Amino acid sequence: MHPDSIDEDREEQNGRHRIALVVGTRPEAVKLAPVALALSRSGWAEPVVITTGQHGEVVRETLSCFGLRPDIELTVRRGSGSVAELTGSLLSGLDTTFRSHPVGAVVVQGDTSSALAGAMAGFFSSIPVAHVEAGLRSGDLRSPFPEEAHRRMIAQVTELHLAPTRAARDNLLTEGVAAERIRITGNTVIDAVVEASRRPSASGDPVLRGIAESGTPLVLVTAHRRENWGEPIRRISGAVADLSRRYPDITFVVAAHMNPSVRAATEQSLHGIPNVRLTGPIPYGPFARILARSMLTITDSGGIQEEAAAFGVPVLVTRDNTERIEGIASGLARLVGTEESEIVAAVEKEFAREDAFPPTGIRPVVPTNPYGDGRAGERCAAACGRLLGIRPFHTS
Repeated sequence: MHPDSIDEDREEQNGRHRIALVVGTRPEAVKLAPVALALSRSGWAEPVVITTGQHGEVVRETLSCFGLRPDIELTVRRGSGSVAELTGSLLSGLDTTFRSHPVGAVVVQGDTSSALAGAMAGFFSSIPVAHVEAGLRSGDLRSPFPEEAHRRMIAQVTELHLAPTRAARDNLLTEGVAAERIRITGNTVIDAVVEASRRPSASGDPVLRGIAESGTPLVLVTAHRRENWGEPIRRISGAVADLSRRYPDITFVVAAHMNPSVRAATEQSLHGIPNVRLTGPIPYGPFARILARSMLTITDSGGIQEEAAAFGVPVLVTRDNTERIEGIASGLARLVGTEESEIVAAVEKEFAREDAFPPTGIRPVVPTNPYGDGRAGERCAAACGRLLGIRPFHTS
């Protein structure tokens, strides 16, 4: 046995195999919730939800939207705020956790520091790693930063690659990953956003409730990518300020990031504009309902590019490249960069379309979606069972 291996006899509980799901950020909570729920329903698995502390209380709040709670909660040491410091702290905490709470497999999602640390800690303890949303690539190691590097490093220690799309699978095959270690599942965010949008609004915030239930056209705006910090975010905010004056009958909902510096840069240009709602971070349930009510979203978020597709909401991506190429190919999303004039021109082009102003109210779920059909969580759970020799893969 490898000296760093865990005690296999302790990997099961009540006849169920313990599967760790590492959750550090809100997007990870959203995208791993369908997997955790599917594992719970499987009959053979006992999901162990481990929150790393990377995004703090918002992760617990997001999990609760799906009836989940953390089984193990870690805290992260912060000092300089560097990516290296964060990753080191996360890796140390998860290594200790896997030694004291043995599991049969580790499931990570996406490309965050928590995902990288979870994959590395699992690998160092000889625990098989399953990567949800594997295979996304921008082709530029420094954009998005550090996410592109994270996802490539995670692939090197992953046993089971759960690719959301054929394009993601093809990226992995090109990099030399064996086909039998890849499963196309669809993206779990489609499962999550559809479920959350259908739930009755439980927000105690009257502003959020009013936005979600209003009859005015909405444009949802977010900006948080590290490569957009500073001047790019100020330009994005300037574009929104300009647009809000040009279109006074449209409400621009600006969901600022939880990082205080990012939030301050966003809100400085937009404070006091009557048709701009500066909400701060929005709980996931109300967020899903607002997104489903929107006529357009302006964002640098990878997750929102996928979530918007569930309702057919057009997306203007304030980045120079994206790993979500399916949205671009389908025409649902368009890269516009961060120059103020380019963003304004792109929005005006969208508003000029005949179908730009759909009836108000929550949009129905679109029947075809490049990111999935709402059953990705089931496929991920089944693939994890196959990894452990318990269940065959789903064939559909």
